[in-house]
Amino acid sequence: MGQESEKKHRKIYLLLIILLLVAGILLGILYFQSSQEIEKSQKEDAASSKKQEHSMKTNEKTEKEQKQGSMQEQESMKTNEKAEVNIKEMQAGDVVEDSVITQTGMEQFFYKEELTDEVFARMDGVSYPQNAQIGREELCYLRVLHTGFDEKTYIGELVVNQKIADDVLEIMKELYENHYPIEKMRLIDEYGADDEASMSDNNTSAFNYRTIAGTNRLSKHGQGLAVDINPRYNPCVRTKNGITTVEPQNGSTYVDRNADFSYKITEGDLCLQLFLEHGFTWGGSWNSVKDYQHFEKAVE
Repeated sequence: MGQESEKKHRKIYLLLIILLLVAGILLGILYFQSSQEIEKSQKEDAASSKKQEHSMKTNEKTEKEQKQGSMQEQESMKTNEKAEVNIKEMQAGDVVEDSVITQTGMEQFFYKEELTDEVFARMDGVSYPQNAQIGREELCYLRVLHTGFDEKTYIGELVVNQKIADDVLEIMKELYENHYPIEKMRLIDEYGADDEASMSDNNTSAFNYRTIAGTNRLSKHGQGLAVDINPRYNPCVRTKNGITTVEPQNGSTYVDRNADFSYKITEGDLCLQLFLEHGFTWGGSWNSVKDYQHFEKAVE
């Protein structure tokens, strides 16, 4: 009995040991699988986090680019608006940068309009006295671009008769496109309507109310039908009773038209050619007087 009981106990112990071993193996397998699942989950979480972070960065970059694009567009619009506004705000003699002309368009700088109250206020009692011979409505204000002697681009202005406004505008545009040098182009009112002062400063001008000497008839300038170009280098030369007068006086150096100097209007000159094509007469071709700066047009 004792031996059988001992054998029975041994079997039970053996079974318990086997059960414990099996349980240990199963626990080990479960632990290994659990570790793999956790590691896999961690990797997936890390990948998901990276993907989310990349997506956020991409979105931030897109938003930033959109903002920059929007800002650039707004700046561009502001620049264009500024350039557009500045056309009217600019004064004769102001330099115009190439970038502004490119943004705005050259055509926008060449225009004509009736004499505004602002322009007429500059002329009233100066180049335009109260008179019964020519009305304000017969005159026209021109704004143009011209190339200065320093090769920069400037705002220019002229007052001419309505009847020649389109001609002069076309001529000035073509002169500018060909970089023809005109030093200054301001209303003669800036010189107190003093012809000598304006010409001495080499100012290109047109309308200035005055009558022909010894008559009550308006001169071509008094009608706004004449334009003087670079007058100092192209003076008016008169000889009477053996006495020669030069206007302006500081243009005496340029009386000899056979001399070689810049800004001379002569045969073959583009300025002369354009005015003749538009039906103007050149004072340099006259016999009794040589008015090399002067172009006038006869109209009905």
